[in-house]
Amino acid sequence: MQVVVIGGGPAGMMAAIQASKNGNNVILLERMRTPGRKLSITGKGRGNLTNNVDISEFIKNVPGNGKFLYSAFNRFTNKDLIAYFNSLGVETKVERGERVFPVSDTAMSFVNALKKELQKYNVSVKVNSQVKKILVDSSLNKVIGVLLESGESINCDKIVLATGGKSYSATGSDGAGYKLAKELGHTIVEPKGSLIPLETYEKYDLQGLSLKNVAIKVYDDKKVIYEDFGEMLFTHFGVSGPIILSASAHVLRIKNIEEKLKNKSIIIRIDLKPALNFEKLSQRIQRDFEKYTKKQFKNSLSDLLPSKMIPEIIKLSKINPEKRVDEITKEEREQLVKLLKEFTVTIKKFRPIDEAIITAGGVSVKEINPQTMESKIVKGLFFAGEIIDVDAYTGGFNLQIAFSTGYVAGQ
Repeated sequence: MQVVVIGGGPAGMMAAIQASKNGNNVILLERMRTPGRKLSITGKGRGNLTNNVDISEFIKNVPGNGKFLYSAFNRFTNKDLIAYFNSLGVETKVERGERVFPVSDTAMSFVNALKKELQKYNVSVKVNSQVKKILVDSSLNKVIGVLLESGESINCDKIVLATGGKSYSATGSDGAGYKLAKELGHTIVEPKGSLIPLETYEKYDLQGLSLKNVAIKVYDDKKVIYEDFGEMLFTHFGVSGPIILSASAHVLRIKNIEEKLKNKSIIIRIDLKPALNFEKLSQRIQRDFEKYTKKQFKNSLSDLLPSKMIPEIIKLSKINPEKRVDEITKEEREQLVKLLKEFTVTIKKFRPIDEAIITAGGVSVKEINPQTMESKIVKGLFFAGEIIDVDAYTGGFNLQIAFSTGYVAGQ
């Protein structure tokens, strides 16, 4: 049987390898110069392969149609994925948050291993190959081939569409696969950036400041919709970093989100000292003030905060920076405690989709068989990876989606 896989990302490479292992003649079409471009930059180039939590926890980490993936996750689990790469000579390690990385600390270890597998199973890889159209026999409602932009056509019995989403278009995922699927009658849920940095109304002078071990609460009006703990980053436009990216996946799903962003009703409260409650933090500040009793307020916070943050905290506290510490009132100290426990940013908008780690939206899961990844609309057409309307939090969950769906489609 002749199989064409469109897209040489993790989902496409895995699908091509599995289809070839099953004795098919497989052609992998990649529009870039080489497959695996996006995989090579995952986990900031270190390659966050998957997550080591129990597979039952995976669905909870997929806010975008997680239940659809139940079968795929169980057919090719995180343990299977780790064992697979270990068998190819790529050793892995588990880090904070149960994230799984290669011991080499480079995502290219995974890319190179997959390229060797493609060779081993005689997958014909055609690079710089853009698909213009998927050809269908309308009487049988079945795929029969693909037409390339170059004018060449390739006949086949089955097709796996694994062209990715719209994020990181420089790596080849520019949303072209949505057009191919739509032409065949599939519904495309509007693609939006997920795991995406957020712009804020406030223009704090904190660019480049990274905060570790902070807690956040995301509010929709007065209702908390998401909480997290970990690392974040201030940028020239607002906020980013792991906990902010995961928060964005929730903000994305708020009803009438555009209107609410305009009304300034989506805020994030950052607890800069989550290990201390209000009372304990108040006592801690009191001790610092006793230590620096004759100093001015502006010179008394270096034990408590990163130096870059001190001017902003002083400004927001409305305490006179020249005031001596022993002159600060109890009310002023309590105001300072509240500020450190509830440092607030107001979300203005999402950054452009090209800056998103992944895409929410894509081919509707209602039109895909979750057991096989085959289209319910066109026979012989399968989907894998980010082109499907599924998306997860940071931590390796999205790559697991790519590999699990790629494995099932290839099988």
